[in-house]
Amino acid sequence: MSTAGKVIKCKAAVAWEVKKPLSIEQVEVAPPKAHEVRIKILATGICRSDDHVISGAFAMPFPIVLGHEAAGVVESVGEGVTCVKPGDKVIPLFVPQCGKCTSCRSTKGNLCSEHDLSEARGLMLDGTSRFTCKGKSLHNFISTSTFTEYTVVHENAVVKIDAAAPLEKVCLIGCGFSTGYGAAVQTAKVEPGSTCAVFGLGGVGLSAVMGCKAAGASRIIGVDINKDKFPKAKEMGATECVNPLDFKKPINEVLFDLTDGEGVDYSFEVIGRVDTMVCDFRNWTAK
Repeated sequence: MSTAGKVIKCKAAVAWEVKKPLSIEQVEVAPPKAHEVRIKILATGICRSDDHVISGAFAMPFPIVLGHEAAGVVESVGEGVTCVKPGDKVIPLFVPQCGKCTSCRSTKGNLCSEHDLSEARGLMLDGTSRFTCKGKSLHNFISTSTFTEYTVVHENAVVKIDAAAPLEKVCLIGCGFSTGYGAAVQTAKVEPGSTCAVFGLGGVGLSAVMGCKAAGASRIIGVDINKDKFPKAKEMGATECVNPLDFKKPINEVLFDLTDGEGVDYSFEVIGRVDTMVCDFRNWTAK
């Protein structure tokens, strides 16, 4: 029986308060309004940004349904939606793409004016929410909210993907992969033959390694204190890996030694620690 136009009751992980564990609740998800899309979420990743909201480092209104790195299938669409249709496999976008504002039309960036990253209203574009739980309205997280079996997004915040795409893998394109890969290819614009260092070999770091390789870097040095990550990093394109704990001297000096005192052309800090960033900056030199 079709659920189009009806409220859907499903499970979701709700963050009721800052610094409190997520709670699995039954929520009600309203039908999509005009130019909105309701998605059945089939795969979602957990990003550090979600944890930042729970810890209070990323200020958002509570209660809230977190999650922004996902893939799913369109369940129904609101009036006027033409970009996707029910049954399409899709990825929600935490940075919407209206295609009309200055940022969307620029070749140097894509932070659409309709994003909800800085104002953090936690609501749909019309100022309302599509989630309720125990009679209380729940906030939306950066245009997506994917820690739920069903979510509603604006048509500007969803993109259709190949029907054969494995959702448990392509969900990473929603944030982790595009962040790391894009940092190398789009932001830094790594050049063929260059030498790169990637600090942190988690999901985003490995994506940066892949981006450096795709851009033609001749040396890609992975840096991490967990040597168990090295085999996968090399599989993804790292030419060598170093563990700072194996050396008595600072890692920036180690990297200078590895590059005959020249340093690297591009350096990526993919951990999010200030002390690593300071070392990262000292390690970088332009040839």
